[in-house]
Amino acid sequence: MANPILRIDNISYAYPAAGTRPAVQALRGVSMDVRRGEYVVVLGHNGSGKSTLARHLNGLLLPNAGDVWVEGWNTREKKHVRDIRTTVGMVFQQPDNQIVATMVEEDVAFGPENLGVPRDEMIARVDWALGQVDLRELRLRAPHLLSGGQKQRVCIAGVLAMRPEVLVLDEATAMLDPQGRAEVLAVVRRLNHEQGVTVVSITHFMEEAVEADRIVIMEDGRIVLEGTPRALFDQGERLRALHLDVPQMAQVGAALHARTPGFPAGLLSSDEIVAAVLEQVGAGASTLPAMAPVQIPAQETGKTAAEVVIDVNDLVHYYMRGTPLEVQALFGVDMHVQRGEVVGVIGHTGSGKSTVLQHLNGLLRAHGGRVAVLGQDTANPATDLRALRRRVGLVFQFPEAQLFEQYVGDDIAFGPRKMGLDREQVRARVRKAMASVELDFEAYKDRMAIQLSGGQRRRVALAGVLALEPEVLVLDEPTAGLDPQGRRHLLGNILALNAEGVTLIIVSHNMEELAAVCDRIIVIAEGRTVMEGPPAQVFGNGAALRAQGLNVPAITQLADALAGAGLPMPGPITTLDEAVDAIVVLMQQQ
Repeated sequence: MANPILRIDNISYAYPAAGTRPAVQALRGVSMDVRRGEYVVVLGHNGSGKSTLARHLNGLLLPNAGDVWVEGWNTREKKHVRDIRTTVGMVFQQPDNQIVATMVEEDVAFGPENLGVPRDEMIARVDWALGQVDLRELRLRAPHLLSGGQKQRVCIAGVLAMRPEVLVLDEATAMLDPQGRAEVLAVVRRLNHEQGVTVVSITHFMEEAVEADRIVIMEDGRIVLEGTPRALFDQGERLRALHLDVPQMAQVGAALHARTPGFPAGLLSSDEIVAAVLEQVGAGASTLPAMAPVQIPAQETGKTAAEVVIDVNDLVHYYMRGTPLEVQALFGVDMHVQRGEVVGVIGHTGSGKSTVLQHLNGLLRAHGGRVAVLGQDTANPATDLRALRRRVGLVFQFPEAQLFEQYVGDDIAFGPRKMGLDREQVRARVRKAMASVELDFEAYKDRMAIQLSGGQRRRVALAGVLALEPEVLVLDEPTAGLDPQGRRHLLGNILALNAEGVTLIIVSHNMEELAAVCDRIIVIAEGRTVMEGPPAQVFGNGAALRAQGLNVPAITQLADALAGAGLPMPGPITTLDEAVDAIVVLMQQQ
């Protein structure tokens, strides 16, 4: 077998001690080879060492013990640093760590320019890379005016423009909308399959791992499992013990196998399930009459009409207003939320979702329309915005934006201290908030925030807001960057807050999560409210969502595929249990 393009030989790494704080051991004797042209996905819970491993692959970190070899070059050898980083391109978890220029196309050109690529070729590369991530129209935009997902696309384009032999993606799709994520992954697969680019992808999306050649699973700084997707996703209990999960389609396949004699085991994709169901009912799509999904009435939430706590009418907002860089972000958004509701907000990357959220506690003020929160007009100079922000907690899209204390415990305690609470009250609130986000008080209160993984920082940011005990909790991509078990626990904990009366507004690109937890869904596109209703009603209109760069939950896509194959599926279906029940009944009736 040819020499591997990447060779990791028994490496260990510890983040150094700081003052009286001990060192943090991140990697413990990791060894793995990556073959040229291979597609490897690295999975693991938050803090397992995935991102630390990724930073060793192009010499950003050097191991305390062991060696990393890239194309035969040892990353310790300074004379080969340029060769190594030309060979291995990396997209980081946080886009702001990677953007260096003041204009999108200049940022994408930065890498090729520093490699000495001729001007004509550099221009062609930049145009091609921007096209791959659908950002040509924003090439002259300042990156700081982009949404989080758009910034991530800029970073991906910048690496693609360097034409690396190895592409390392560290949660690179976490902030993208479903269609954007699918497009980027399609580009990555095409580069891998057609151009032989080696891919190492770190992700918490189990679905992204299905098409990998090999999956590597880490825990506590070690590799504990590796193998093909089909082999590993057949070990559901083992994966859940590692805080992971299996893809939804694999869960559907396993449930159908358990409930239906003769249904095959080990299915991973919607296409495989559709084929198996058709075989089970004894007919192909060509012999069954075409039947569209039967629309069922939207189900009631069971919650009675209550006080309107968020009342947004015809909201308009500009960035850089009055300057040559003026950009209108919102053109007329309407949003009405009742006390005790769980409302999901969806929209394509750059649609204006995060801008809307920042109006809900007065961080931004409307340039047109009206925003009333808990009965107070946020544009009224007499409104006490500081008091309002204690009642309306906002967790940003990127946790670094609101972590500013050196130690975790101090950051979470900042708000309660400012409220004038005494020492014991502050300590009690910090304990409770950390428990709500699955962070052990004693283990994390004295940890430095800078030493945490992206997912852990997100939990700390949320805990800092929960410590204020807000009446309304606004969450911008709360589960992005969290491992599957972390997502489940966090959603369970914030729903427990809702049961106690806290109103929840959740922005997310995870359609499956919103379908499971929301009373209503609001769709924002191009700075306007374009659709709203219960999840079944909104996700039952897949064509309209796809036209807005969105998609329906994977379960709904499966149901639609079965209906498109001529099977009489009820609809819309949005949850795994609904899909399994409907398919079992369908197969039993044939």
